[in-house]
Amino acid sequence: MEIAGKVFIVTGGASGLGEGTARMLVREGAKVVIADLAEERGQALAAELGTEAAAFVRCDVSQEADGQAVVAKATSMGKLMGLVNCAGIAPAAKTVGKEGAHGLGLFAKVITVNLIGSFNMIRLTAEAMCKNEAEATGERGVLISTASVAAYDGQIGQAAYAASKGGVVGMTLPIARDLARNGIRNMTIAPGIFGTPMLFGMPQDVQDALAAGVPFPSRLGKPEDYAKLVHQIITNDMLNGEVIRLDGAIRLAPR
Repeated sequence: MEIAGKVFIVTGGASGLGEGTARMLVREGAKVVIADLAEERGQALAAELGTEAAAFVRCDVSQEADGQAVVAKATSMGKLMGLVNCAGIAPAAKTVGKEGAHGLGLFAKVITVNLIGSFNMIRLTAEAMCKNEAEATGERGVLISTASVAAYDGQIGQAAYAASKGGVVGMTLPIARDLARNGIRNMTIAPGIFGTPMLFGMPQDVQDALAAGVPFPSRLGKPEDYAKLVHQIITNDMLNGEVIRLDGAIRLAPR
């Protein structure tokens, strides 16, 4: 699939992995819809990338109407051929902590945003893609979601987060099989320790310790590293129905 001239949706596109992906796509000649709750940052990024190449739509990925608005904007800009799901939250809480049992509402919120939100955007985007004229490769689109190595190596306090990301991993192959006859691919990236606004909120010594725990390269991942893999997935049509760990060979310890 050629990136240039196509339209892509990037959820969580106002910062972190999503921002890095949006920048890469525009650089490669695509048009991008930045879907995020961070209005000020999202609008600023869209303006920076250029109004001909990028647009911002406020979006809670777990809400059907918001997702529909994003897809409608994308299809109005041209041929919608891609979705990159980067929106997510990662609160930490033990199953039983000092304050008692893990809040059920918190657990449900994480599942709603990370898992249900990802599926909501997948189903709505795929529905629009099914109407595309196929490319020379037979493709009508590609869907990429973001899981986490926590789906496999969830740490203390990550029951909700790991469950949500494990769900994203688990639905990767079934969705790819569902959409195969439509020429739509579905992939998932499971990042390790990445330098995102979420992580940069931690003390520097914690950041340094996390980076040192990565076997090689012993550094935090960068949004650009993630965007490179997104580029490869989009352009390599044999990549389908798989989860790729992007983690420098790290395996998380309990804490």
